[in-house]
Amino acid sequence: MSWLAQRVLVAAFAAALGALIGWVLGRELGSATPGTVVGAVLGAMLVAAMDALSGARLLTWLRGPLSRQAPQGSGYWGELAYRFERALRASEAATRQEQNRLEQFLSAIEASPNGVLLLDAGEQIEWCNGVAADHFGLDPQRDRRQRVTNLVRSPAFVTYLQGGDFREPVVFVGPGRLTLSIIVRAYGEGMKLVLSQDVTERERADAMRRDFVANVSHEIRTPLTVLAGFVETMASLPLSEAERQRVLTLMAQQTDRMQSLVADLLTLAQLEGSPRPPADRWQPMGPLLRRALGDAQTLSAGRHELQLYGGEDAELAGSETELLSAIGNLLNNAVRYTPDGGRIELHWSWRDDGGADVDVVDTGIGIAREHWPRLTERFYRVDGSRSRDTGGTGLGLSIVKHVVQRHGGEIDVQSEPGKGSRFRLTFPAARLRHRSELMAEAVAER
Repeated sequence: MSWLAQRVLVAAFAAALGALIGWVLGRELGSATPGTVVGAVLGAMLVAAMDALSGARLLTWLRGPLSRQAPQGSGYWGELAYRFERALRASEAATRQEQNRLEQFLSAIEASPNGVLLLDAGEQIEWCNGVAADHFGLDPQRDRRQRVTNLVRSPAFVTYLQGGDFREPVVFVGPGRLTLSIIVRAYGEGMKLVLSQDVTERERADAMRRDFVANVSHEIRTPLTVLAGFVETMASLPLSEAERQRVLTLMAQQTDRMQSLVADLLTLAQLEGSPRPPADRWQPMGPLLRRALGDAQTLSAGRHELQLYGGEDAELAGSETELLSAIGNLLNNAVRYTPDGGRIELHWSWRDDGGADVDVVDTGIGIAREHWPRLTERFYRVDGSRSRDTGGTGLGLSIVKHVVQRHGGEIDVQSEPGKGSRFRLTFPAARLRHRSELMAEAVAER
């Protein structure tokens, strides 16, 4: 029933009630006219009172918490209360939907690997995600409504933000010693969106690449310069047979040096360019360790005492060439940096967790602790002049690191100047097995 029909019904009921009261009064007064008038007035007053009561209830509901249910009633005020409540609930549902969308949007930004910072027209922080907080050293709650240039005071960032030219990003070192790339986008009425990206590793890789090219150029230029000088000498000066032999010997040494450098560069490029681990072929470690030690003995030419301990009972899943290269590089370094008469030991030892260690121990010149973290960098030299004198290319330990990582292991160094060094390669149990157990299983099967 519509509110208009309800109102007509209420009015008719009130009029009938008033007429009844008027008829009773007319009989008492002996005249129908005054009774009719009084009845009409009472009916009108009754309708007005009912309307006033419904209106008061609606007004009370509107003034109170709107979470309560609207007052139920008929007539105009009841219909109005129903319309109000329906519009209110629809608005609440739309608000909840928009709130959910906003939360989903902010959650997506929070999951972004880049920092997002929202600034108002006064460069005050409106909101930031966790990555931006880490980049700029901010607290997302405490620092809200704070001026960003009061918290991030890097001159490069402040100049960029206040300069207004945001066509290109700016790179600077942030509060956490991270190298950040920042780009700003203006929107709205003077508001700004600040996007930050951690480019520390990229900058470090670029620096290493530049250093690598410079080092390769330097390493190759030196023997080429020597060779060019010798060629010019032989071409322009009359030399005795002894002098010619000496010059040819030196030229051969420089040629060997370049060949070693190129070979190591190719090995390193192959290791770095192969994302897959080596084929899981079981390599008996006894023969492999003996071969590596034999090569080191040839390089030593009797100037050092070399010993091998263990490894006969072990097999390792991997590449024989790569493993021989890694262990051989460690032994060659030990020979080069151990004075004549020194001792070099190659150890294989099983670990309690089923893994194994390969240790190369020498009594050489040793390495100061501050150099340890950088030893596996390409072309890093503790003593550049001494390294070149001993014939090293500066790539050996970098090759060792890549080989052991491709086999799931780690490299560790312990050294002290004047007391020698210990280089350890640790391999996981998943790549190892005991040959004795394998033979026992074969006998049992027979």
